[in-house]
Amino acid sequence: MTFWIVAAMATAATGTGLMQLEAGKAQQEEFERQAEEEKIAAGARELERKQQLNRVLAANVVSLSTSGMTMEGTPASIALESAKQIGSSEAMFSLSEKLKQAQLRRQGAMARGTANLQATSTLLSGAASAAGGYANYNK
Repeated sequence: MTFWIVAAMATAATGTGLMQLEAGKAQQEEFERQAEEEKIAAGARELERKQQLNRVLAANVVSLSTSGMTMEGTPASIALESAKQIGSSEAMFSLSEKLKQAQLRRQGAMARGTANLQATSTLLSGAASAAGGYANYNK
């Protein structure tokens, strides 16, 4: 009779360990999905920023041309400096978006690693319990 109890304990530990592995895998997949969604959203935000920038630049060109100013001297240097700042800003936005995605992927890998450790611990604990029960059975 004790043998069956020991076998049931080992089976329960194995089942729990496998469930932990699956939960970790599912959590990692969820973080990967979130990272992919963040990538798509970042692309949409970047497109929106570029469209807004193009509207502003076009309005500036129209404004300058209707006022009779030429794009020489100070207006040209202001436009160049503005373009440099916009480029830096876009680079920072891009870096920020990529860091968000990388963080989500790291969280997924950590979740899966933690689940693997928990499953291993559960399996080892179950094996130790089963071995102890078996030893007591054979006394």
